[in-house]
Amino acid sequence: MRFRPEGLRRRKTCVVVLLLVVFLIPAHPLIDRRVEAQNLPTSAPATASDIFRLERVPVAGGAELITIHAKLSGLETAGASKAGPWVPMVTVLRDTLGDRSRENDRLRYVWPLTYTRPTLRQRVFGAIPFLYAKVGNKKQASDKAPPPVLDLAAPDRDVWNRIFWAALQSLLLDPYGTPIKASTRSYRQNISDYRKAHVIRALSVLSLYHAIEGGDGGDRAGEAPAFTESELAEIQARLLLTDKTFGGLVDSLQLARYSDQRATGTLDERGHNWELMRQRAEAESLYFDPLQMPDGSTTHALLWVARDDLAARPNQQYSKRFLNIENPWSDKRLKRWQGHVETRYFDSENRPVSAEHAGARAVEMIPLALYGLDHPKIPILLVDFRDGLNPKKREMSRRVLEDVTRNVLSLSRFGDVPYFLGRTLFDFVTGRRGMDINQPSRLRTYSQLKLLLALNESLDPELRDEISHRSEKVSLNPIENDLEAEANVARQQYAALVAYANSPKGLPAKLDRDRRAELVTKEHGKGERALFSLANILSFGKYIHREKHSPDVEARLNISRRLTYHSRFLREVAQSSPQIDVVWNLDDVKRSLRFIAEHGSEADSRAISATGKIFTRTQDDETRRTCLESLSRIDNPKARKELIRISQITDLDPAWKQLITSYLDNPKRMEPLAASDAKPRANRPVQQ
Repeated sequence: MRFRPEGLRRRKTCVVVLLLVVFLIPAHPLIDRRVEAQNLPTSAPATASDIFRLERVPVAGGAELITIHAKLSGLETAGASKAGPWVPMVTVLRDTLGDRSRENDRLRYVWPLTYTRPTLRQRVFGAIPFLYAKVGNKKQASDKAPPPVLDLAAPDRDVWNRIFWAALQSLLLDPYGTPIKASTRSYRQNISDYRKAHVIRALSVLSLYHAIEGGDGGDRAGEAPAFTESELAEIQARLLLTDKTFGGLVDSLQLARYSDQRATGTLDERGHNWELMRQRAEAESLYFDPLQMPDGSTTHALLWVARDDLAARPNQQYSKRFLNIENPWSDKRLKRWQGHVETRYFDSENRPVSAEHAGARAVEMIPLALYGLDHPKIPILLVDFRDGLNPKKREMSRRVLEDVTRNVLSLSRFGDVPYFLGRTLFDFVTGRRGMDINQPSRLRTYSQLKLLLALNESLDPELRDEISHRSEKVSLNPIENDLEAEANVARQQYAALVAYANSPKGLPAKLDRDRRAELVTKEHGKGERALFSLANILSFGKYIHREKHSPDVEARLNISRRLTYHSRFLREVAQSSPQIDVVWNLDDVKRSLRFIAEHGSEADSRAISATGKIFTRTQDDETRRTCLESLSRIDNPKARKELIRISQITDLDPAWKQLITSYLDNPKRMEPLAASDAKPRANRPVQQ
């Protein structure tokens, strides 16, 4: 690309000005203030049976559908009351291979049952550029099985499909001109946002269920838990990573850590925003009302003003900064307010009490705004009860900026350096100064708000309906459905999914095809698998290579999955604390090592490295002996190299070196050590 000298000078001048703006304008004091201690108000969390219900549906061939039903008491419509408050929310397919062992189980598809295929009308409007409004609801779901949002057994498939569609858009569709480019990109963006919103909903349901169950998740009759701790971490992390371009390629051992980091970050953001908003409400003589999920977590908050204060403080000073709503003290609409009003009771020290409390003072409260707390830096405005366009404009700010620059001006962060610098600085300034515009996480907060409105029973029904109505108007996606429509669609889709699971040509047949596709990784090398993946992408997912059906498919998968399970466990042990004798149960470690030894011909290099690390990090002689036996049985040159590496450790006792030498000379030797040779002469740590 060629630049004119004067144009380049102007761009450089703009960059310098932006840099001065960043560093010379101070950030707002409330934004930079750090909260040292945070105690969020919590209420007694509800029991699991009050909010959630678990249902298992067996699938022929050795699998089960695990569905979490939620009691959406917030749905007070006539249509919802006929079907009852219970709504199926999330279903996960567990492939058990027909037994009760968790070692060979594999989690596969995740269905957020509110996620459905858009209607033709929604698709058409979703492809119209710069249409930022809902166009209606899907009233009737299809009889076909609902679409899953993720295959937990093949998360990388989503990565390659995303890359393929991005390349297809850039190479084949964008050159046809701005109308085609803007239309196709708008459609793909709306579809992506719609999927993302329901992934967030599924995450919220799973997190709430796990928090209320206290990690138990099992049937009260003594049945095994629906999901183990590691499985829940895997599901949540995989769903979180769907928002990342290469999220599906993250190693399974990193999933629990990633899930914990995100959970910790979310709690920090909520606590920070909770305290900031409480302080600001107190400074402006307003009332701060946090809204809680059933598990006691605070995700949103309401801001109120007392009607008596409006008359008593007509000249009250007010700062619009941070709250992002107009001055309530000079607003004549509030003095003749005809909207929702609630009566609250306070004692002489202005603390909320019940109406029966001695000396209780009745105060009429007018809602001003609703904010989301799961957001970096500041709470974000979601509902403005006096100005519906206020949050709408803030919600549109990022989308309009991206659509104009990308679809109309054809600017790219990677292809236009001045735009990259300007956009980076703009994002930095808005983020540093806590400006509620151009923020990427509003979609998440609105999706959580829908779930809060459905689950929270403390909200006044009239207020809940008004919040729901106003938040639906803020939505930018023509493909979205409202809360009542989603509940009806969820019931219909769950019925279709159960019928699909009970049909021999439905889910059982798909399960058999998936298992034969799973065997491809065991029967073919990396080169062949790469060709199969390329064929899948070029055929838009139609071609999936599968092994031929044979009677021993389940037996081969049983060994393969158990080997994966034990290898992953050993890798987790090896990457944890150096003192594995204290942290881990050595009986479990030895059991996994023995399984690796019994199936050494199929062990991979990662299991070999983990076995060698465990040998150097344990002082238990039996565990060390089992490590050496496992390495001697693995039919892989790397296992032999690992044995040689261990034998070359400087401080290793000669008894262990002699045993390693015997294994290297005779790999199949498995006789136990003599009593005199079983232990090293000096029981001291081995150092590399």
